[in-house]
Amino acid sequence: MADQEQTLFSQRFRGFFPVVIDVETAGFNKDTDALLEIAATTLKMDDEGVLSLDQTLHFHVKPFEGANIEQAAIEFNGIDPFSELRGAEDEDVVIKEICKMVRKAQKAAGCSRSVVVAHNAAFDHGFLNAAIERNKIKRTPFHPFVSFDTTSLAGLALGQTVLAKACRTAGIEFDNSQAHSALYDTERTAELFCFIVNKWQALGGWPLPELEEDETEA
Repeated sequence: MADQEQTLFSQRFRGFFPVVIDVETAGFNKDTDALLEIAATTLKMDDEGVLSLDQTLHFHVKPFEGANIEQAAIEFNGIDPFSELRGAEDEDVVIKEICKMVRKAQKAAGCSRSVVVAHNAAFDHGFLNAAIERNKIKRTPFHPFVSFDTTSLAGLALGQTVLAKACRTAGIEFDNSQAHSALYDTERTAELFCFIVNKWQALGGWPLPELEEDETEA
């Protein structure tokens, strides 16, 4: 099954391996504001090309030295950045562990590069890239700018752009009391992404029909 799975996965997204990411932060500026929490979920594909959740890593993160913390942001997400009860880890350790998990899963899927999947992906991808650069991590599996945004995908497939509403429309349970936790939001976003990709296949949108030889040469 492994060889078939690798082939299916590598063909589905032109060699890209989707990794679902969610971050909680101390503001909106990726360069100055602290990354406080991050979760990453890898995906797997069965013999029929159906996507599902595989592994998830979740970390509370210590603010990097000199990080800005906006009071409004931490009031919104309810995180006390300096609470010892968080069990927070250094940012460089966290990012290296996520990269290690992603590289292993990417290789097992037969893919060449990993792509961030997120709800409003530019935000999460930006904070991830900033942390990678800040900690001088050279061996990263993530594509530096390509991402899959479930906000756009859900708008197209479900007519919804808010994560909670998109999930409920897709029949995915969503508990507002657990929202704005990186772990919870990542796994719900991963379920949403899988739902949309699998639904597209079930409706006959994938795999694409073979083009006639003269069409491919046009």
